[in-house]
Amino acid sequence: MFLFRGRESHPRSFVKAVSWRTLGSIDTFVLSLLWTSNATTAVSIAGTEVVTKILLYYFHERVWALVPWGHGQHPAQPDALTATATQS
Repeated sequence: MFLFRGRESHPRSFVKAVSWRTLGSIDTFVLSLLWTSNATTAVSIAGTEVVTKILLYYFHERVWALVPWGHGQHPAQPDALTATATQS
C-alpha cells in the first residue's frame, strides 16, 4: 500500500504505538478509578480501548511518516559510480 512508504520502519511504529498505548491505558485506568471509585469498571474501561487505540496510533504514525513537513533534508550522497569515476 502506498500509505506505508514513510521514513520509519513498521516495527518501530508498532513498538511506539504499544508503548504509547500502555502509558495511555494507565492514564485511562487512573482517571476511570478516580471518577467511578470502582477498580473493576476502571479496568474494563482501560482494557476495551487498548487494541483499537494501538491500531489507530499505528496508522496515524504511518500517515504522518508520509508528510514531508518538518522533516530535515538528508545530505545528498554521491552516486557510487560517480565517486568511482572521479577517483580515477
